[in-house]
Amino acid sequence: MRVLNYLELADQLERSGIATSVAHQRRALADTDVSVLTTPWADGHPAWALGGNLAFDDPIFREYDVAHCNMIGPGSVAVARHANRNGIPLVLHAHVTREDFAGSFRGSNLVAPALGEYLEWFYSQADLVLCPSEYTKGVLESYPVDAPVRPVTNGVDADPLTGFESFREEYRERYDLDGMTVFAVGSVFERKGLTTFCELAQRTDYDFAWFGTYDDGPHGSKAVRRWTSDPPENVTFTGWVEDIRGAYGAGDVFLFPSKVENQGIVVLEAMACGKAVVLSDIPVFREYYEDGHDCLICEDEAEFEAALKRLEDDPELRERLGENAKETAREHGLDRVGEQLVAAYEDVCGVDQSPV
Repeated sequence: MRVLNYLELADQLERSGIATSVAHQRRALADTDVSVLTTPWADGHPAWALGGNLAFDDPIFREYDVAHCNMIGPGSVAVARHANRNGIPLVLHAHVTREDFAGSFRGSNLVAPALGEYLEWFYSQADLVLCPSEYTKGVLESYPVDAPVRPVTNGVDADPLTGFESFREEYRERYDLDGMTVFAVGSVFERKGLTTFCELAQRTDYDFAWFGTYDDGPHGSKAVRRWTSDPPENVTFTGWVEDIRGAYGAGDVFLFPSKVENQGIVVLEAMACGKAVVLSDIPVFREYYEDGHDCLICEDEAEFEAALKRLEDDPELRERLGENAKETAREHGLDRVGEQLVAAYEDVCGVDQSPV
């Protein structure tokens, strides 16, 4: 089976969670019988493909059995239309929702309602919509999206995290971190709980570090520009780090007070590293994780503060949560991702999966 696994604007999305999810998909499929194409264009680029078609009557699109698109832009729309016109099964992966777009960039809250209408139309073209969680499935069905929706974990690739412990001293010294360090990983957005993160730092004496890029220019939200330009004394915004293992090596307690998530790959990465994880009380975290077993889940700042205090006072609790978190991360390994994707492709192709 030849499958197009397409990520539009891949270069611009290189540091995003979407790109990480797509990388997981492709690594997972490498261990299956699926042959993966990463571009739909016959000449590698849509402009070249179109030029070749006009000049020499060459085909614009390559040949594949299933089209699987991971973004929502014009290139993905073109692939969707081509698939529908030619009877090619179409899988659209819902990494973007109206809800998780809001609270990202400056003006995103104003754009979000119109985006929701667009996503309803776009995702409804699919034979099957994949999404990271049951929570996201419910969101999409509420639009409503007129296509079957199936949750598939984004998964976690533990191999690139191997050896994270060896980076601890270097990164703690680089960012002047001491004691039990509370940390987050990923792009800095208000939606991911930036204000809660900083206000918790103001209420405590721990060192806080957020490892990830942020936009302090005109595209950055007011909250991002406020906190990154004048952070609390015990908060460090590192910007881009060249090796993500340094973040997981330097930090002790992973704090992720996000307001909306479709899954949260960085949570699984922290769990794979055996870190104690403290999460906000939102539906997707309740779906995947268990409070008191592999994480601590908190409703407000007072509960977050109490959770951090518990973890400081009880190293055994930190260790137990971390060990259980490792097991949770293993349940989201790439082998599971590969199995779920192959099953999805076979379903849209009408392949009989019943045992002989």
